[in-house]
Order: sequence, then C-alpha cells, then structure tokens
Amino acid sequence: MARKSSPKTSGPVRARRIYSPDWPIVILGGLGLLVTGYLVLTSMMATAPVGCGAGSSCDLIQQSRWSTLLGLPVALWGFGLYLIITVIAALGKPRLKRWQQLWALSFFGVMFSVYLTGVGWIELQALCWWCTTSLLILLAMFLVLTFLRPEGAPGMAWGGFILGKGLMIAVVLVGLHAYYNGWFEAAPDPKLEALAQHLDRSGAVFYGAFWCPSCQDQKSMFGNAADDLPYFECSPNGRNAGMAFECASENVTTFPTWTIGTRRVTGVQTPEDLARYSRFDWDGWQPD
Repeated sequence: MARKSSPKTSGPVRARRIYSPDWPIVILGGLGLLVTGYLVLTSMMATAPVGCGAGSSCDLIQQSRWSTLLGLPVALWGFGLYLIITVIAALGKPRLKRWQQLWALSFFGVMFSVYLTGVGWIELQALCWWCTTSLLILLAMFLVLTFLRPEGAPGMAWGGFILGKGLMIAVVLVGLHAYYNGWFEAAPDPKLEALAQHLDRSGAVFYGAFWCPSCQDQKSMFGNAADDLPYFECSPNGRNAGMAFECASENVTTFPTWTIGTRRVTGVQTPEDLARYSRFDWDGWQPD
C-alpha cells in the first residue's frame, strides 16, 4: 500500500513573536504613575501633598501658574505621559519601533521637567521635591533607553535622530514658554488698563513679592494691563533675603498689600473693589 505523502506547507512559516516588555521602563513608569497620581489626587481634594506645608518651596510651586497647563494640573499631564510610556513599554511591540517611541517620549518628559524646574527656581527661587522626584524618574528612563539602545536603532544617523526630535521638542517648549508668559493673550482690556493707570496716578501702591502666588493671582485679574499697576517688589534680593526698606517701613507683613489714599487692604482685591477704593467710575467708564 502506498504511503500517503504529508501535505506540503505553502509559503514560509511565520515565527511566533515572543512577548517581551521593557520591564525596567514598565517599573519606572509605574513609579511615575504613583507620584503624579498622588499629586493629581491632592489637587482634586484641594489638600497639600506631604512635605508641602504652607509657605514651603513645594507649596509655592504647587500654587504658582506653572502648576497648571491649559486649565489642567501639570501633574495630570505628567500622569498621562507616564501612562502612555508604561503601556508602550508593556505591550511588547516590535523592539526598534517601541524603542524609538519610548526614547522620544522620555526625552520630551525630561526636557519639559527641566524647563519647569528651571522656571520654578529662576522665577520663584523654589524647588518642589515631588517634581524633582518625577524628573529623576524620567531621567532614569531616558538614560536606560539611551544606553541600552537595541541593534538596528539609529546608528550613523544617531545625531540626525537626536537633532530631529530635539527640534520638535524645542518648538513645543517655546510654545509652552509663550503660553506661560502670556504671549498669546489678547490686548489689554481698555477698562482694566484705565483702572491700573488711575491707581498709579492716584498714588496707590501694590506691595507684593515675585514668589507670592496671591500676587500672581492679583496680576492675572488685570491680564496684560498688569504692567500698568503701581506694583512695588518687596523681595528684590531674593525670597530668603531681607524685605525692602520701603515695605518694612510700611509694616507690610502680608502679600499683596494695597495702600490707596488713607485706606490699607490686604489680600487679592477685585478690580471693582479697587475702583471703589480709588474713586474710579467703574460702571460709568467709557473709552475715549
């Protein structure tokens, strides 16, 4: 009896892809999710994170305008970045493509964190240890991905790869810097500009400090017209230096403090209140 021949396979047999997540990145991503998730939770509950007591460097950072982006906490954006990185690292996608995505995302995360850390130190002379922890996690990711570059990753074109990603990230960071500095804001409101100029002409003084979150809130009420406010800086030599003589002689102990004629008020004041204190016709004002 003739032996039956075994059926021939048509075409090459595809090798089964082995599921191999980037475990170091998954672990670091999980740590980042814990840090940013905790910060998001405290922001939602309106409570201070551990180690961020009132007046501390961490508290100043958390209360500053750099703690939000497009109306959302920066920590929430960070949580989203860590989540994307962790998912990509855990899915076991083709190694070269996965490495390129993870490297670019971690590079962006490091640059954005460095930017925020630098701005916090330059503008407020303050550092947030939670933010620094997140920066260190992103930096560890970036270094792991850089030094464990897989075969086939950009070799001779490595410099071009970095330059291309760097230029894209630089454009994003310039846009963020423009956003935080109000470059995209509309022209000053004529009514608020008139009030600010009236306060200046009437001899009113707005005593504040560059690191004071409430002073930033006060200025933000006037938008681009804040440049016309009669502002006096009480910490010209740094946050931990002595108070300016003019502020000390006026016994300024709370920021912001307003002196308008014989009236002295502390805390953030609405434009309507400032108009009333300085006898500016808020309701009847008309542009020239």
